[in-house]
Amino acid sequence: MSISWPRILPYGKLSGGINKEGVAFYNNVFNELIANGITPFVTLFHFDVPQALEDEYGGFLSPLIIDDFRDFAEVCFNEFGDRIKYWMTINEPFIFVVTGYDGGLYGQLAPGRCSSCPQGNSAIEPYVVAHHLLLSHAATFRLYQHKYQATQKGEIGITQVSNWIVPYSSTDLDTKAAQRALDFMYGWFMNPIVYGDYPAIMRSIVKNRLPKFTEEESLMLKGSFGFIGLNYYTANYAAHISTPNPNISCSTDNMVYLSSDIDGVPIGDPTAVSVFYVYPLGLHDILLYTKQKYNISKTIYVTETGIGDFYNSSTEDQQRIDFYYGHIRAVQQAIEKGVNVKGFFAWSFLDNFEWAQGYTIRFGFYYVDYENGLKRIPKRSALWFKNFLNYK
Repeated sequence: MSISWPRILPYGKLSGGINKEGVAFYNNVFNELIANGITPFVTLFHFDVPQALEDEYGGFLSPLIIDDFRDFAEVCFNEFGDRIKYWMTINEPFIFVVTGYDGGLYGQLAPGRCSSCPQGNSAIEPYVVAHHLLLSHAATFRLYQHKYQATQKGEIGITQVSNWIVPYSSTDLDTKAAQRALDFMYGWFMNPIVYGDYPAIMRSIVKNRLPKFTEEESLMLKGSFGFIGLNYYTANYAAHISTPNPNISCSTDNMVYLSSDIDGVPIGDPTAVSVFYVYPLGLHDILLYTKQKYNISKTIYVTETGIGDFYNSSTEDQQRIDFYYGHIRAVQQAIEKGVNVKGFFAWSFLDNFEWAQGYTIRFGFYYVDYENGLKRIPKRSALWFKNFLNYK
């Protein structure tokens, strides 16, 4: 579950005061979970920047947010850390960046900034925001590591999200296109916390629009995770395209990139991706890739995976059973190959509000009847999953 920053610090800063009712709310939730044998995994930031900080300095567009984020995290460590043993600093930084600051392939969420929006610059702002997200994460990790971990005996990590990328063909160009697409999605946020810098292909394409880490920041980022949370839903094909992309404009002396989406598909060496597919093998492959590419022996948790259906009023959801069977099997195969996976979180326990899709899409094991007092009805997948967990 995630903690709402504005609910704890309504004005975003310690100087604005702590909301005691908000603290009490989360204390009640955590205590109830623990009393029922449920171990909370708690996310500090899930896309809810306090409006006061957006108004004051533009939220994650400003480096000022790093100290305010760390202060918010410290309040949470002080108030809840005696019971919370698994902290995640940020959920899906990639999604927050591309949906909030680049209106391209991924839709448009708060704060609704992009080059074609009333405000924003899709060529620059996504990289600036990502930079400050990463530094906020690292500062919070080091705070917990140096001040709280020894006494509270918990762990702190970050939750990444990525599709798996499959070359459209076995050609060298398509293979490079797939790797580039993966670097611009997964590597953007994994490389810095492992190696202290962005992937080389990002540096070569984005050039001076990609911020640079100081030596001190790079050292703070390296190894800034006790575990990795990985959200996986789908895989895409990637293919080399030799024809110019109509969404890219040119000047007489250099290329003008309009969007961070487009940076992954430059003229002469772009990437084309498909849409949502159910592909369990992709979860196996990205887990293995994470171990091999980043030399990670620390614990990995599959913190989200699941399948949604639109306007489905039935509790007969064989497709969800098939989905989980395939993806759990994929995790098992990755474990057999040495990947240190210690947990699997299904998304989701019940139908809920799914961002831009609202209540039109259902991911839950439990059907929620929105027309009948929010009555909760177990779907067939809920019974299957329960039996699976109880199988000896």
